[in-house]
Amino acid sequence: YLELANYFIDARGKTEDRIPYGREGREQLLYGEYAQDDKPFVEQTEAVGHAVRAGYLYAGAADVAALTGNQAYLAALDKIWADVVGTKLYITGGIGAAGAWEGYGPAYRLPNASAYAETCANIATFLWNSRMLRLELDGKYADVMERILYNGVLSGISLSGDRFFYPNPLTSYGQHERVPWFSCACCPPNVARILTSVPGYFYAASNDKVYVNLFAQGAGKLKAGGTDLEIVQTTEYPWKGDVRIEVKPGKAADFTLCVRIPGWAMNRPVPSDLYTYTEEAVGAPALKLNGEPVEFKVEKGYALVSRTWKAGDFVELSLPMPVRRVAANEAVEADRGRVAVERGPLVYCAEWPDNDGRVSNLVLADGSLLVAETRSDLLNGVVVIKGEAEALSEKGGKVITEKKAVTLIPYYAWANRGKGEMTVWLARDASKARIAREPGLSAKVKVTASEGAVNPRRINDQFEPEGSDDAAGYMHWWPKKATSEWIDYTFETPVRVSEASVYWFDDTGGGGCRVPASWRILYKTGEDWLPVKAAGEYGVAKDAWNTVKFAPVKTTALRLEVQMQKDWSAGVHEWKIK
Repeated sequence: YLELANYFIDARGKTEDRIPYGREGREQLLYGEYAQDDKPFVEQTEAVGHAVRAGYLYAGAADVAALTGNQAYLAALDKIWADVVGTKLYITGGIGAAGAWEGYGPAYRLPNASAYAETCANIATFLWNSRMLRLELDGKYADVMERILYNGVLSGISLSGDRFFYPNPLTSYGQHERVPWFSCACCPPNVARILTSVPGYFYAASNDKVYVNLFAQGAGKLKAGGTDLEIVQTTEYPWKGDVRIEVKPGKAADFTLCVRIPGWAMNRPVPSDLYTYTEEAVGAPALKLNGEPVEFKVEKGYALVSRTWKAGDFVELSLPMPVRRVAANEAVEADRGRVAVERGPLVYCAEWPDNDGRVSNLVLADGSLLVAETRSDLLNGVVVIKGEAEALSEKGGKVITEKKAVTLIPYYAWANRGKGEMTVWLARDASKARIAREPGLSAKVKVTASEGAVNPRRINDQFEPEGSDDAAGYMHWWPKKATSEWIDYTFETPVRVSEASVYWFDDTGGGGCRVPASWRILYKTGEDWLPVKAAGEYGVAKDAWNTVKFAPVKTTALRLEVQMQKDWSAGVHEWKIK
């Protein structure tokens, strides 16, 4: 099996002994970046392609390297790991920005509403980091594991344990909902597997060292110092940072207890400059041995305590848990001018039920007070974060700003109370918030659409896109291509309409939607649909409103008819009427 595993790794990116595959005239030998098959593994320096395939490949390569000592594999793994943690890791530990190929995008391309961050990819990356931890015994890998586990993995399953997420977005406008099952049902059993196997990742041991990698109430049994050993943790982690670690050797034994000091407790949210705290830490980790404070040195993320251990010895770790603001590297365009909030290992988010139904219009100013509060009555018991924000809304045609209390919940717990808005990255100033617009005529209609339309209710949600490729709040007909489709606005009573504006969705470079070949507006008269008399061209420009004026009509329904381009689907961000 080891020889076979070695072959699978070494065969990457090599054409020898390959049998061509594909349609006649388009045969090829390599599967390309999608399958990490574009170049030999030892020459790979970046994470590319399908994120789940990648995670399991890297985990397997780490296993083979551990068993064979293959330094070329280790060198490649170190470079790929640095690429992921430095440029492609979501603050939640999510992996894979691109839904089109369920995988890695370019460096620093980390969109929030369209974040794929597949549950299986997060798990695969957790497993890869667990292998790297065994290889190098460096706490930076446990830091990544913890971030993924508490945020990117737990978000994949509902609090009731019977509904699941496939992608794990960091922003939602109400289009996301956990479901009981998937046609491609890889994620639910993978969550079950990882959660039941978590105890096996808490500790590691050699003859003279015992590593405490993760923290939770419970006990573990292992061998060290020539004796059987039980370690018992007493803690309310992740809500509180106090951890009591009792050491119970079968007989007195000499070894070093290595207790991980999390990166977040050392003013470092991730082991790179991808994310940083906006303020200096308050307080520092402290350690006691049998009730007495001890000095300790940190090596590779672990506090080392060496002694002859005997039954009854215990260590007490104290990790301050202030509320922390996090900023992303300026290279992450999606997060510029925004801030995330953490406490301990948990990433927080603002969700609609706690914030009067809307969070996209909130501004969390730098320096505003944020406090933690225990809520045993909420979401099976959580610590929430409360503070004050500013809410932007439109009244009488003017934008106003109002002070508003804001409540944040742990990210893993969102989408357990119905569909609605959620965001991890809050605006730091008004330019990054979405103004809550007054309902226009298009907001007061019943929306229906041709068969296959996805999220048609997004077309009149009053959200102005930042561009045609904005992944937030659009509807589409993909995977239909080259067809004629329609959307209807139906009014309760006849209305007079003379103008329509459409903002097209176009994800060139990442998906299958393009601006349409053509479109037109029709109005209903009796049982018939008639085209309006347009006063100008029907535009198909990207990144702009395409407005057409027409002779006024009084009608009970209006139709937007779309003719797709050949080989492409189409989508719409917003359709406004006057």
